[in-house]
Amino acid sequence: MTTVSKWSKVAVAMQSALGDQLEITAISKANPGVVTIGSPIGSVANGAYVVLSNIQGMTQVDGRVFRVAAAAGNTFQLEGEDTSLYDTFTSGVANVATLGTSLATATGLTASGGDFDFIDVTTIHDSTKKQIPGIASAAAYTFENLWDPGDTALAAMKTASDNQAQRVFRFTFSNGKIVVFNGYVGCTMLPVGNAQDKVTTQVVVTMFGRATMYAS
Repeated sequence: MTTVSKWSKVAVAMQSALGDQLEITAISKANPGVVTIGSPIGSVANGAYVVLSNIQGMTQVDGRVFRVAAAAGNTFQLEGEDTSLYDTFTSGVANVATLGTSLATATGLTASGGDFDFIDVTTIHDSTKKQIPGIASAAAYTFENLWDPGDTALAAMKTASDNQAQRVFRFTFSNGKIVVFNGYVGCTMLPVGNAQDKVTTQVVVTMFGRATMYAS
């Protein structure tokens, strides 16, 4: 039976800190993929969220956020991520993201981007056009927020925007479903609205890499 998710009691958490950079020496082609780092894991615990960046070779995981599973020694699994058909990994790094900033001012959000290009491969011999899939455009979330210059989360978004810095976000729905992604924040903190209505401000987060989703 399908569990219906609602935009109610949704917790939105943003990266408040990023751990030390861990050099990745290997990512297996497996289900799930297993990451090997160059030294003992230490602070990389099961349930932690890691950002993979500067990934060469296995570009399908570059810029993405994954939950850690089966951490032991100097390896851990990318929970739920099947890397069997991905390209061969050559180099990259991982950082543990602390999601300690809670966004409590959002009144709504919309998604855009993620549209797939199609490449025309029609030949002079064809009677109908033929296309093959290209790549998707970058996806983005636009948040509508209550305007409050003193709000900690909005201030953190403004700082990330001013510094053109990536941040990790996590949506946790009331039924336990989770969406995590990494992206660049655009935040001017300018107040907008209509007469006799609430004052709001928009924040746009453009994903760097695809979102990752968990059923619980």
